[in-house]
Amino acid sequence: MPPETSAPAFKPYIPASAQLPEFTLRALVMGVVLGMIFGASSLYLVLKVGLTVSASIPVAVIAITFFRLINKLGGKDSTILENSITQTAGSAGESIAFGLGVTMPAILILGFDLEISRVALVAVLGGLLGILLMIPMRRAMIVEKHGELKYPEGTACAEVLKAAATDSSRAAAGESSNPHAQDEAGKRAAIIFGGFGVGLLYKVINVAFKGWKDTPEVVFGAPLKAGSIGAEVSPELLGVGYIIGPKIASVMAAGGVMSYLLLIPMIKFFGDSLSVPLSPGVKLISEMSPHDVRSAYVLYIGAGAVAAGGLISLVRAMPTIWRSLSAGLSGLGKGAAHLATARLRTDEDIPMKWVVIGALAIIAVITFATPLHMNLLGALLILVFGFLFATVSSRLTGEIGSSSNPISGMTVATLLFTCLIFLIMGWTGGQYYVTALSVGAIVCIASSNAGTTSQDLKTGYILGATPRLQQYAILAGALSSALILGPILLKLNDAGTVYVPAAQVAPSLMTDASKLSDTAQLQGPQAEQDKGTYKVWHKSNAVGGPAGKYLVDNAGRAVYLVDPGINGAYKKRPDGTEVKKYDAPKAVLMSYIIKGILDQQLPWTLVLFGVMIAVVLEMAGIPSLAFAVGVYLPLSSSAPLFVGGMIRWLVDRRNNKLEHNKNLSEEEQQAAGDSGSGTLLASGYIAGGALGGIVIAFTAGILTDFDKKLGDWATVHNPFFEGANSDALSMLPYALIVIALYWIGREKKAAIA
Repeated sequence: MPPETSAPAFKPYIPASAQLPEFTLRALVMGVVLGMIFGASSLYLVLKVGLTVSASIPVAVIAITFFRLINKLGGKDSTILENSITQTAGSAGESIAFGLGVTMPAILILGFDLEISRVALVAVLGGLLGILLMIPMRRAMIVEKHGELKYPEGTACAEVLKAAATDSSRAAAGESSNPHAQDEAGKRAAIIFGGFGVGLLYKVINVAFKGWKDTPEVVFGAPLKAGSIGAEVSPELLGVGYIIGPKIASVMAAGGVMSYLLLIPMIKFFGDSLSVPLSPGVKLISEMSPHDVRSAYVLYIGAGAVAAGGLISLVRAMPTIWRSLSAGLSGLGKGAAHLATARLRTDEDIPMKWVVIGALAIIAVITFATPLHMNLLGALLILVFGFLFATVSSRLTGEIGSSSNPISGMTVATLLFTCLIFLIMGWTGGQYYVTALSVGAIVCIASSNAGTTSQDLKTGYILGATPRLQQYAILAGALSSALILGPILLKLNDAGTVYVPAAQVAPSLMTDASKLSDTAQLQGPQAEQDKGTYKVWHKSNAVGGPAGKYLVDNAGRAVYLVDPGINGAYKKRPDGTEVKKYDAPKAVLMSYIIKGILDQQLPWTLVLFGVMIAVVLEMAGIPSLAFAVGVYLPLSSSAPLFVGGMIRWLVDRRNNKLEHNKNLSEEEQQAAGDSGSGTLLASGYIAGGALGGIVIAFTAGILTDFDKKLGDWATVHNPFFEGANSDALSMLPYALIVIALYWIGREKKAAIA
């Protein structure tokens, strides 16, 4: 196949022929620092509630603000491409934090220690591998699928950066010499920053200040007993739904409807009469809430559907991926010099030979790194599953955005396949728990970072950035964030660790101290009272005392039960002081998967039910992946996407009936909708909501007492937040931003296409 040397049909904001400052030291340093800050805040969030805040847009807004401040103080103003580099470098921390937070705490749950070397290796190797795997897929996902894969956050970020472009950037884009273009640019900036202000104010009042219920829900009785409908009334998910459009939004919401209005009621209907718990549930189905049923049963079905839908999606995308890989690999041969001169600036990637060398080096480190307890098979599984789910993650991010990308579902699928292979090989026991989890953790971070990298490259593609420089920037950002997130994770765990005197929980517990080699001392506040050195014992059963990590004396007598800060049960130290614990809910699921398979207790029937859902949809001609994501995620996450998609459908339907739009082709009508005022406002909603998440993280994590007092007050005095009518009342402010999106999206004069 001849190499691709022609320019893409799409025209970026900054032409390929333009030469603007881009990969500057100040842009890179600022991006790296912001990435570390957002990575740390995201790690805290994922440990507390299992969620993170997308960092790309907030980093872009902060970069714009900071560079303008430098300009006012007499420094040189930034270009739009410098801002793009800052945003790209700063986005990696959040995705690495998510991967660490949903996997590494499972080591504690499985009875092992969080070692700094293991955590650092997983973060660094996973982060870099995800970026390298995405580089050869850029043309397939970003360029060739430009009209099909929207990458909502990436598109929104590009609109934010264009709206705030400086005079030099506008001149390079050819706007400054055209008064009409300047006027239009001013109007577009007003819309997007107006949406940003509304989204930020709405999100902060809604969640941080408990203005109204953030997830109204209706739970049904008979005949749909335990069925429910809920919606997260957030501006960012509304904006994402508008950008991805009605088709994908509807399919995804349909998956949520199947979970909440079919599967959960069906499980309750057949299980209510059972007198014993039905595995993998641990209590009677008749006593379960809809959330309990979802956690015990439907999550496994959803994970199976996501795994099958991902595999099918990968098979369908292989021809496109292969063309992209072939074009990249051609650079390794004799035509490399010709390619280097023929390819445009906006089509330059890191040379494929360095991508291959980098990927092989990572696999070699994974294979021989002692802290990972890895073997060659595990390293090969990381390469295979990493490529599989990096591709799926990139495509899903393009279809439904980062906010709804089910990375945890892909991690579950990775653990399912990995542990099944280990079981076939006869590899069971504690050492293989760590090996399987290391595979899942690296793949999780790689797929998460691949999705983030895709969003960044989409932003750069729209703006006219140099992909090679963006790839350097996100590699630097990922490496820097990965190196600091490991120590932060350990410090958070140590700060919440409680050393429970064994006399309280296991008074006569003994072991053979001569067989124990590891030694340890108390960490954190309790270390002041006891500076002794003990031997470590990992107890795997509940005979004679709780399972877990114990510190024993030289005689073999248990002295302390070490209750970790993450997923620990004891919230008070022996002196009575309160301790802040972290629940890490998704890490619990990962530990259940590993133990369930390797101990041969996983509910494979539920997983296969999910696989068959995906197969049936494909047989009916319906793309299964978006639907499977809807089955896996809460309906409250996909419902606002559906609302946004329906608003987009109404807007496009109304605009396409206008006289000056009737003669446009379907592609031109689609382009008009993609670049219209509604998309600008939706982008502002996404940006404002994402930045509002940072404020929420601050109030919940730093101003803990204030947040609790505000919640207590709102529960008693605010009918929008709590009470019989709170679900209905909370829809009123949401209706205002929905109506505003429709009103602004309507075309009044001429088609933008």
